[in-house]
Amino acid sequence: MNTTTRTTQEWQRADAAHFLHPFTDFQSLARKGSRIITRAEGIYLHDSEGHKILDAMSGLWCVNVGYGRQELIDAATRQLQELPFYNAFFQTATPPAIELAELLAEVTPPQFKHVFFSGSGSEGNDTVVRMVRRYWDLLGQPQRDVIISRKNAYHGSTMAGASLGGMGGMHAQGGLPIPGIVHMEQPYWHELGRSMSRDAFGLLAAGWLEAKILEVGADKVAAFIGEPVQGAGGVIVPPETYWPEIQRICDKYGVLLVSDEVICGFGRTGQWFGCERFGTRPDLMTFAKGVTSGYIPLGGVMVGDRVANVLIERGGEFNHGYTYSGHPVACAVALANIRLIQREGLVERVRDDTGPYLAECFEQLKDHPLVGEVQTCGLMGAVLLVKDKASGAPFPEALELGMVCRGHCFGNGLVMRAVGDRMIIAPPLVMTRAQLDDMMVLIRRALDLTLADAQRNGWL
Repeated sequence: MNTTTRTTQEWQRADAAHFLHPFTDFQSLARKGSRIITRAEGIYLHDSEGHKILDAMSGLWCVNVGYGRQELIDAATRQLQELPFYNAFFQTATPPAIELAELLAEVTPPQFKHVFFSGSGSEGNDTVVRMVRRYWDLLGQPQRDVIISRKNAYHGSTMAGASLGGMGGMHAQGGLPIPGIVHMEQPYWHELGRSMSRDAFGLLAAGWLEAKILEVGADKVAAFIGEPVQGAGGVIVPPETYWPEIQRICDKYGVLLVSDEVICGFGRTGQWFGCERFGTRPDLMTFAKGVTSGYIPLGGVMVGDRVANVLIERGGEFNHGYTYSGHPVACAVALANIRLIQREGLVERVRDDTGPYLAECFEQLKDHPLVGEVQTCGLMGAVLLVKDKASGAPFPEALELGMVCRGHCFGNGLVMRAVGDRMIIAPPLVMTRAQLDDMMVLIRRALDLTLADAQRNGWL
């Protein structure tokens, strides 16, 4: 069959017959049929039915420079022609991997001079587990193997990544978490701290790390890992007091601090990395997604001097790695992508222009009868749907109001994700103010249609 002439129904039948999608009820999707995305440009997607859709999720938090950037396509093409692949195992390296390591050392905070490449953020967080435990073993403290994470965190879906994450639905499948990983509560003010100021709650929430360290035993805790802003958990932006206190506690007990920048990195927060936005000095930093704007899979871990010096000077062989560590095509695309971000000043644009404008736009949604809270950080944002604005009381979980709203978003040409009843966005960093205005019209329309559904069905 000529793939260019398949109908939507033909694509859907083939998809249901052969393609198992991630995080999907396979039977339900087969009944409904997938949406078939056929092309994209800028911030817009096009499906097989001819619909134009504003992609307010940057694919999956990753297409920071937008779709169809010829610079990235040309970089991949040139590298495929010259050297499509070689590995980094046999004491060899390729120029793109070396050049990207140099550039990453330039754009990341000053403690980072070394990088370990992976194929994804999940693999990067698996690397973190191996590297953290190797570090303490080399220092003669092998008992320091416990890593503390947070409930409702997302750190990938490999065995170690899903264990580091704090999502119960993932832990329920596959006997997770693996040993040596424990969780503390998340810094979600609206759910856990509405009786106090955000700043006071930030200190309280950070204090849960010290309590967990003492519960486990300070001599057993290796590291704490966290996303600067919890992305897949619902764009939960912590109070400004939270991260400085986390840093103080890690310093007090000598615990390594790991910043998972898979979503927050490469300009999303209005700084190159989220740790810079919130004022921490991590020892390790996971990245992926925005490093290539999703054009080619690539991830890795920036390794700070504290850890790198021990691994290099005392280490011997580090028995860990991937076939695609430092893949030359992925690295070539990442080089082109980062240089494009620099050349177009996208980080500064988010910090000084579109990020503050998005915050203003979201503030205007507070007057909507369904909106209980809005949060933004750079070009990411969340709108919480509530049954009662005064008390913050939620809708019954069984109603899945967020999914109702998501349906109206898609039905009106907008990709907006639902995490429970938190509606979230992370649009491409190339968005203009005019395009943000267009997006806000679509968001408000979806909220109005959701409100009408709630009223018609007696949910309010």
